[in-house]
Amino acid sequence: MSKIAFTTLGCKVNLYDSEAMAELFAEKGYEIADFDEVADIYVINTCTVTNFGDKKSRQMIRRARRRNPDSIIVATGCYAQVSPETVAGIDGINIVIGTKDRSKVVEIVENYRAEQGVLNAVGDIKGEKEFERLKVSKLKDRTRAYIKIQEGCNRYCSYCIIPYARGPVRSRKPEDIMDEVKALARNGFKEVVLTGIHVASYGIDLGNITLADIIEMVHEVDGIERIRFSSMEPRAVSDEFIERMSKLQKVCEHYHLSLQSGSDTTLKNMNRKYTSEEYAAACERLRKAFPHVAITTDIIVGFPTETEENFKESYDFAKKVKLSKIHVFPYSPKEGTPAAKMRPQVAPEVKNERSHKMLELSDKLNREFMSAYINKPMEVLFERLDNGYYEGHTRNYIKVLCKSDRDLTNQLVTVRLTDIAGEETMYGELIQGEI
Repeated sequence: MSKIAFTTLGCKVNLYDSEAMAELFAEKGYEIADFDEVADIYVINTCTVTNFGDKKSRQMIRRARRRNPDSIIVATGCYAQVSPETVAGIDGINIVIGTKDRSKVVEIVENYRAEQGVLNAVGDIKGEKEFERLKVSKLKDRTRAYIKIQEGCNRYCSYCIIPYARGPVRSRKPEDIMDEVKALARNGFKEVVLTGIHVASYGIDLGNITLADIIEMVHEVDGIERIRFSSMEPRAVSDEFIERMSKLQKVCEHYHLSLQSGSDTTLKNMNRKYTSEEYAAACERLRKAFPHVAITTDIIVGFPTETEENFKESYDFAKKVKLSKIHVFPYSPKEGTPAAKMRPQVAPEVKNERSHKMLELSDKLNREFMSAYINKPMEVLFERLDNGYYEGHTRNYIKVLCKSDRDLTNQLVTVRLTDIAGEETMYGELIQGEI
């Protein structure tokens, strides 16, 4: 039996792709090993969102080669797709695949011979029209299952390489999604996260179905108790969408609503398709429908041409709409995107200063959000035991630490939140009569 090991860089979609590929190998009798073990085959699922992602991908390829000089090293994912010649030139690489034909990865690896040298199997992604069928039915050590329902993006934000790495929008067939959800439910998963590169665009290529339709279908699956979905833009959170979600008890009160900047000038330069006013209106609609909703976001600081005034607009806007958590990213130029050519570029020390300020605001907003739940009972789905505490999340994605003599893993339990434990984390105690 051959051993194969995976490592995944980047987003949850990449993580799903890795798990799906691992399942293909497992079905063929391969033993799935930890990446730190000596294996016969190593698969590095690469990321290229930032230059750091490229660098980390190269490091992992070299690390695998050092671990077993006789192994087969496979690079797949976004960095492999957009820079196949560069990746093929990394010392130690054997096979480069990219972001298509992952469903054929076992066949490609088994047919590979060392005398071939480096096999560059990266295909053109721009003309892809079909969602590549990959599935995950078994997951280790997790109670939350990610389900990929969509691939690709048509937005072409000026800073983003992903449309070039993932191609145009392709939606997964509803019957395939439902088969996977039902299989995960049978295997004991209570929470699913519908994910994709631009999940709100689900169905635009199919023509007769939307994201809301899929969520309603998943809601009917017995055994699934919670539904989440990945990042959305404010225009997707329409009155109709919110009305439909408000009728679904399994949909969690947590929306990752993509912002990127609170300055309309910067949003326009980013080629984002909304204004700060539209974003604020979406937040207001969500809070009206879901009183306990957590609204989290991403903000880029130091985008090219961002002035001090633009940054202040972004900072003041985030403060005004009282986001629950901000993921802050200093802008990193990405070759091949329009933003990389914009002038002036913001100096690194200015980006660091702005990042620090925005992170401080995020911490303040996050503590204010959690403070509202001290001494409140909240439902928690516990995921694991770590350092004497069971860890889980509320429906609005507060991480909760709770001590118990009973096994709480994969249990939905109402606990009283007692105090703030740290970033995005609170302590909780079991309520008498629970479990």
